[in-house]
Amino acid sequence: MSSNTTKNAISMALRELVKEKPLNRITIGEIADRASINRQTFYYHFQDIIDLVRWMLSTEAGRQIEGNRTYDTWQKGYLAVFRTIESDRQFILNIYHHIPRQYLMDYLYSVTMNLLLDVVREKTRDLGVRVREEDIDFIANFFKYSLVGIVLDWIDHDMEEDAGKIVSRLDSIIHGTIEKALSNAAKKRF
Repeated sequence: MSSNTTKNAISMALRELVKEKPLNRITIGEIADRASINRQTFYYHFQDIIDLVRWMLSTEAGRQIEGNRTYDTWQKGYLAVFRTIESDRQFILNIYHHIPRQYLMDYLYSVTMNLLLDVVREKTRDLGVRVREEDIDFIANFFKYSLVGIVLDWIDHDMEEDAGKIVSRLDSIIHGTIEKALSNAAKKRF
């Protein structure tokens, strides 16, 4: 088996087990048995279950936003992240309630920051302005914390609100705001 095939088998085993019991009650032995591997093979790929969860989240995130990293398409990528969370509700809620919240936050921060950096850099080029990298990072970080806070609040409220409406509201706020922030940053630079 290739490394990715083994990792995928291990992640599928965890997904199946999460349907049966809380994450904090699942053992590496159970995951290994379900994936038809030995414990040593698990440890060859992952340090522990939390490392496996982090890998699962980051792998899925990359797939969701790929191809939707522009100013005009970021909404599709972010909506895909919302939809993935919705479709994997039991898994996400299990993670949310049984491992430190920071791991889910780190996943969301990473996905969101990568997406927003691409969007802000694209808009900088489109506007033809020179902006310091630290200002680009600051603008992306500002929106990252806002977007992640909204996702976490949505999860806290059992994902009741329609994700499409949330992304539409975010889009109406972000469009125009990034340009203004970049223009202001470019003016203050000199």
